[in-house]
Amino acid sequence: MRKDRIASVLIRAISEIIEHDIKDPRLGLVTITTVNVSSDLKMATVYFSSLTDKDAGLATLNRAKGYIRSELANRVRMKYVPDIEFKIDNSFEYGKKIDALLNEISQDNKE
Repeated sequence: MRKDRIASVLIRAISEIIEHDIKDPRLGLVTITTVNVSSDLKMATVYFSSLTDKDAGLATLNRAKGYIRSELANRVRMKYVPDIEFKIDNSFEYGKKIDALLNEISQDNKE
């Protein structure tokens, strides 16, 4: 329960920091999709999706990790600001692949 509240606060705060404070053009349009917080609240895995180059976005976010964490300390009232790890969220592409496979199966059944 507490982890979920902290994760939702982190999603909002990290999204605002990326949208308003980070001015790197290599980042493109990034959306924070999920944040998983460890049980001891010391580690947060941040999943993001991007319409542009995801690997460049990951590298840019990893370079800005220290800045994002320090901004989180200023914006979020927590005893300890968790370490951040960024990961690419491939669920959209996975969903498109599953949808294409299901369409292919339904086409085969019609024939």
